[in-house]
Amino acid sequence: MSTYRIIICLLRNDLRVHDNELFHWAQTNADYIVPLYCFDPRHYLGTHNYNLPKTGPFRLRFTLESIRDLRNTLLSKGSNLVVRRGEPERVVAALIKHLGSVSTVAFQKEVTSEELNVEKNVNDVCDKMKVKVHTCWGSTLYHIDDLPFHHISGLPDVYTQFRKAVETQSRVRPVFPMPEQLKPLPPGLEEGEIPTAEALQQTEPVSDARSAFPCSGGESQALARLKHYFWDTDAVATYKETRNGLIGVDYSTKFASWLALGCISPRYIYHQIKQYERERTANQSTYWVIFELLWRDYFRFVAIKYGNKIFQLKGLQDKSVPWKKDMKLFTAWKEGQTGVPFVDANMRELAMTGFMSNRGRQNVASFLTKDLGLDWRMGAEWFEYLLIDYDVCSNYGNWLYSAGIGNDPRENRKFNMIKQGLDYDNNGDYVRLWVPELQAIRGADVHTPWTLSTSALSHAGVSLGETYPTPIVIAPEWSRHLNNKARGTGPSPRGKKGPSHTPKQHRDRGIDFYFSRSKNL
Repeated sequence: MSTYRIIICLLRNDLRVHDNELFHWAQTNADYIVPLYCFDPRHYLGTHNYNLPKTGPFRLRFTLESIRDLRNTLLSKGSNLVVRRGEPERVVAALIKHLGSVSTVAFQKEVTSEELNVEKNVNDVCDKMKVKVHTCWGSTLYHIDDLPFHHISGLPDVYTQFRKAVETQSRVRPVFPMPEQLKPLPPGLEEGEIPTAEALQQTEPVSDARSAFPCSGGESQALARLKHYFWDTDAVATYKETRNGLIGVDYSTKFASWLALGCISPRYIYHQIKQYERERTANQSTYWVIFELLWRDYFRFVAIKYGNKIFQLKGLQDKSVPWKKDMKLFTAWKEGQTGVPFVDANMRELAMTGFMSNRGRQNVASFLTKDLGLDWRMGAEWFEYLLIDYDVCSNYGNWLYSAGIGNDPRENRKFNMIKQGLDYDNNGDYVRLWVPELQAIRGADVHTPWTLSTSALSHAGVSLGETYPTPIVIAPEWSRHLNNKARGTGPSPRGKKGPSHTPKQHRDRGIDFYFSRSKNL
């Protein structure tokens, strides 16, 4: 076999065949291709500051589904996925030794420290064993080489400036075609078993019928979701109006989980949108999907610019804030027992399903950092543990943003939990869905049970401090909105199964309220 060229394609967060430069490149440079995925034991240790599990049950299930799906796709193309348990650098070294004629190890570049350490270790192994290394860039919409900045240090610290620069001065590259067939594995190479959750010291999560993300992992599922959301239902054409919903599958694209593992390419989404705009309609909604893909790009480039600062207490601004580390408050927040129903509903949805809406994430992050004053890294690491769509750059970028120490041009941005609850869950349907002990409180009153009379609470079977907590904090600005509850007495405009109501005055806001001057959110 020494006359043959074998290329190992080390897969990490690029679990797809379409628009995958690794496969495209290897197909023309190898006689045999080894698509390799390693279950790295370091992914199942504790988080850096608070020792929470790094990979929770929902994301692990989604990952296992994605691995199985990728293996099936590769098998249909004359290849297979080689699966191993172990640190990638050790697995690669063992494979090079076993195969004997590996010419190159190829992988997609990542940007944060743990992933970069893996890349360095793989490079060192290959250097010692006289094997070439080939890398490519494939995780963002805009290729890093196409950014209109001479150096990453020139990346603007405000998203809008970045967005305008790339939209006017850069272009999105075409996708790499999906090969009909791939070169086979070298003869005699064992494919390896895909481990179970139990084998990785995890329990299989229980599915919840209330979930807004009842989806499975894998490239085929991701492509089916795009077809459904764009071409089958035209839901993308109303995305800007519905994206702040809370209940149901179709109020938003739900692409994030597949993007996080690379089961779908951001470029593929972009070119599908452009095709949709040519063939069906182009409006603010279709643009807004691209707008949010650009946010994802931006946080990745910010991570390159600032390195480990994105994980540090003082953030990008090197700003000292007297964060608290009160574990009792943190436990109430993470378990959805704060006594603030809109916060609790969102936190319980996350705990029970591994998913939370964008609207919910902004609110619970603001509550943890601004109302409770807790170390923002507690929240970031809890999300790292539970979110199916956990992406290191987006997660930490958004938490820094919420904590006021990231890419935010405005100071002291704080969300008003009562106003937000009334605006986006005006009839309380979402709260009642996830906080069943409050189910008998009708209408918008469910957002503020502590303001109800003893008889009203008794009639609803609620005993504050017993069946449901009294609030662990009451912010003074909430009182301004207590008299507005009457507007929520009618049925929710989209019904319980549809997206929750998005008030007209909020429909033109960005994912992060970048275009809002109001600080009373």
